[in-house]
Amino acid sequence: MNARPATGSRHTIGLVADTHGLLRADVFTALAGVDLILHAGDVGGDDILDELGAIAPVSAVCGNTDPAGHPRLAGSIDRTVGGVTIHVSHGHEIGSPTPEKLLAAYPADVIVYGHTHKALIAWHGPRLVINPGAAGPRRFHLLPSVALLRIYDGRADAELVSLEG
Repeated sequence: MNARPATGSRHTIGLVADTHGLLRADVFTALAGVDLILHAGDVGGDDILDELGAIAPVSAVCGNTDPAGHPRLAGSIDRTVGGVTIHVSHGHEIGSPTPEKLLAAYPADVIVYGHTHKALIAWHGPRLVINPGAAGPRRFHLLPSVALLRIYDGRADAELVSLEG
């Protein structure tokens, strides 16, 4: 866990990636009550961002299948929530993303990425790497999923949430 001074604040962030233009109905249940949604790319259109925005404010990055220069998609997101630094990118920018490559490239406490469609939560010392999996069309024999990032008293933890296959 991250060693930070106690802040008393609690935050729950919904993590989504690889929707590819499909937002499953159970995403609304899985992300109900989150404070913020971070989308790690391959969004598939403004409709997805608008629908997620009905749940909570959304920040999203551009994936390799999203149009370059899209005004609602950042190249990457770096922000601090409850004393925890978070980096979000699609992952394709470093080739074939792995936790080790991402940890070497970005200094954040929590690194969120997509691209591989493989859900993953990996601790490396006090740092956390999360791929929420693909929330859109089912591909590669992988089950659709999202993740919840919980931050309390400057510490982060995460949980994968399976979606209907």
